[in-house]
Amino acid sequence: MPQSYVKRILNARIYDLVVETPIDKAAQLSERIGNQVLLKREDLQPVFSFKLRGAYNKMLSLSKEQLAKGVVAASAGNHAQGLAMSAQKMGVKATIVMPSTTPQIKVNAVKALGAKVVLRGDTYDEASDYAQKLVVEKGMTYVHPFDDPDVIAGQGTIAMEILRQVSGPLDAVFIPVGGGGLCAGMAAYIKYVRPEVKVIAVEPDDAACLAAALEAGRRVRLKHVGIFADGTAVAQIGKETFRVLKDTVDEVITVSADEISAAIKDIFDDTRSICEPSGALGVAGLKKYVERKGVKGQTLLAIDSGANINFDRLRYISERTEIGEKREAILAVTIPEKPGSFKKFCAALSKRSITEFNYRMGDPSQAHIFVGVQVMSDEDRHQLVADLQGKGYPLVDMTDNEIAKLHIRHMVGGRAVEATDEVVYRFEFPERPGALMQFLNKLGGRWNISMFHYRNHGSAYGRVLAGLQVPTGERKQVAKFLDDLGYTWSEETDNPAYQVFLN
Repeated sequence: MPQSYVKRILNARIYDLVVETPIDKAAQLSERIGNQVLLKREDLQPVFSFKLRGAYNKMLSLSKEQLAKGVVAASAGNHAQGLAMSAQKMGVKATIVMPSTTPQIKVNAVKALGAKVVLRGDTYDEASDYAQKLVVEKGMTYVHPFDDPDVIAGQGTIAMEILRQVSGPLDAVFIPVGGGGLCAGMAAYIKYVRPEVKVIAVEPDDAACLAAALEAGRRVRLKHVGIFADGTAVAQIGKETFRVLKDTVDEVITVSADEISAAIKDIFDDTRSICEPSGALGVAGLKKYVERKGVKGQTLLAIDSGANINFDRLRYISERTEIGEKREAILAVTIPEKPGSFKKFCAALSKRSITEFNYRMGDPSQAHIFVGVQVMSDEDRHQLVADLQGKGYPLVDMTDNEIAKLHIRHMVGGRAVEATDEVVYRFEFPERPGALMQFLNKLGGRWNISMFHYRNHGSAYGRVLAGLQVPTGERKQVAKFLDDLGYTWSEETDNPAYQVFLN
């Protein structure tokens, strides 16, 4: 069976439009995990995704009569761009049905390539149903994004390039899976030419349709599909792709949104390029494989499959990266409600960097703080929790709590009846290890802190919003005290945001 795909792949005549992409070494990641990590840079295709390969290969196989009817496809974006560019080159009309959740950057890119865009449903499957309706009603030629032999063969040309480009040892290849076209084409070629190379499929844990199918021994439809990795948000593995994959894939690894976010940062650190969530699946799976198996000194290759991402999604990805790298612990800690408690708690953290600190006075005896602390690993996080509990601090580890990470961290506080004589100040101080502790040392325990918010975003300056309980007669003394601190500060007590939401 793989032999038939090898012939199709070798006969693909796509390189008048498709680029043979380079393989880059991820030097920093390689050093960190003790293996040689290679990246196949499919984000460097003209449409910033590997999907151009399969779409163009399919278009070249169609008859003049089929092309004359126009082509239609359902796609979350990357297949759409590949088909639109292929149709533009061949002078064919193209209609693309896209889920309404598709990033705008992909929608705009498809329109710019001359294709008609129709937005339908929230998932690929809903868009696909509508595309099939157009085939019946208008007689258009359907180009499937993954479950088609010519599309699969087009994606398989990546494996052909890899085995030519990597002449030395190659232990495993990590391939993103949505519907399975990329993985099926690559696995068929790799297992025929170099069967000793492991083929590892990687899926989002909330869209793991291949893992579910392999476990059941048949194709199954997932009841719910997450859309963070929108390019692989598919509820059911393809019929033809599953026929290939069940005999050629060595293992399936599933990864979380946090792990994907961390992989996006890894790729950026080594290439200065920003890939989309689905594009980082390979690296996320590679890292998890190394952690689980404990392998060292191997040559591992991941497919960087695409870079079509809305810029504003980077805020979410950046927020989740530290947790995905297992370098941040999110804790709810109870401390005494009295002057000096913040400083004592920071001292209990020793030399660890605080990444976030949220607090609002609400009880006269106890303070509940939401704190982010930099850690080195899961083991280090567990040790931190044990250390703090050993020092008498009641706490809840919320590192894996989705509600805490998505919402509560930005909602800590509210109005505080107990916060009498409150004056609000905004501070800026040079950001460096220990900067927050130094700030609290200088602030001292003269006035009680009734509100506190700090978030380290890796910028040059740390920014703090703090409330102090200062009797009216001591307001001038506070101003002189703050001037002597040497930090940039301003009073924000009259700021309407504070007055409306917190006062």
